[in-house]
Amino acid sequence: MRVIVIGSGIAGAATAYHLVRRGAEVVVVDAGLAGAATGAGAGIVSPWTSHWEDALFPLASAAAAYYPELAGQLAEETGEASSYEVVGGMLVSEDESELGERERRLTERAAIAPGAGKIRRLDPVQARELFPPLAPELGAVHLSGAARVDGRQVRQALLTASRRRGARLVASHARLSPRPGKASRVLAGGEVFDADVVVAAAGAWTADLVAQLGIRVPVTPQRGQISHFDVPAKTSAWPVVLPRTSHYLLAFPGSRVVAGATRESGAGFDHRVTAAGQREVLEHALAVAPGLADATLAETRVGFRPGTPDGVPVLGRAADGLVLATGFGAAGLTLAPFAGKLVAALALGEDAGFDLAVCAPAPRGARGRRGARDRRGGEGELARAAGPRPG
Repeated sequence: MRVIVIGSGIAGAATAYHLVRRGAEVVVVDAGLAGAATGAGAGIVSPWTSHWEDALFPLASAAAAYYPELAGQLAEETGEASSYEVVGGMLVSEDESELGERERRLTERAAIAPGAGKIRRLDPVQARELFPPLAPELGAVHLSGAARVDGRQVRQALLTASRRRGARLVASHARLSPRPGKASRVLAGGEVFDADVVVAAAGAWTADLVAQLGIRVPVTPQRGQISHFDVPAKTSAWPVVLPRTSHYLLAFPGSRVVAGATRESGAGFDHRVTAAGQREVLEHALAVAPGLADATLAETRVGFRPGTPDGVPVLGRAADGLVLATGFGAAGLTLAPFAGKLVAALALGEDAGFDLAVCAPAPRGARGRRGARDRRGGEGELARAAGPRPG
């Protein structure tokens, strides 16, 4: 069976990987457009601290639980680390009553989702021991299960493993042309590809792609600007930091700290670091971690999150021979590796083994009734309706 996957971000790469593991012939087509969300996202995997509606939390929790298995597979197949690592996380605040409420709610969630790990309160001194640049007045609720992942690295591992199993990668724009009784014909790189199934996983560009077939998908770009700092310290063991705002901090090996992020709906595909966006990121980062004031601003990445009006990803069959895997918003790095496994099963005509009804392609009104009002992405803070965080 031949499947063409359009898009090689985290969703497309994960889908392709799981397809070739199941024996499918796979062609991945990607135009390499600037602003792909996977390359810019922060990479926090902590759905337990996020404000997920009940209908979406099982998917998010299962996605987080799947990461260790996937990381092990990729390390075995490629000989390289996927970058996934459990480092813990801290919900921080200077308000003791607020911390108490967060601790209570997170403890309740951890009771039904063991992946969250152990929950404990930290005073400001203890919190700074774990994340030294933190403001001295901030206490924390710590959970041991929060993890981080480098989106670029895990995507590359997925693609490397897919190629080794026979997948072909085509660097090109893709055009869809319907074939009677068959999946769409794909024109890419001067070639014509016929397939049994096409998986549209083109992130923020998916709506334009499937519009070529007359199919409407309510996915639009949301620009996010995320800054990286170099600090004179060993940062590999530092936990994820989640303040009450929708911004965040996390660290990676190599003395790197990442801070984000803006949420700019209506910016279209304008791939620029703006003065206002940079100021917003810096102000929030330094308010939470003033110890970063002397850090080197190494780079600011810009990515376009594929957002939907109700915050629910779009996963499933949209037409005969066409399956969608898009609309993850800020949660792509949390959800997409597991979602790719489910979408691969659907593309092969099998039962995904997981209830994806809430994510099925449907008219916006129908999805609004069964979907989430909002979801905090892979890293949002507990019960906070402040907007999604990059994932």
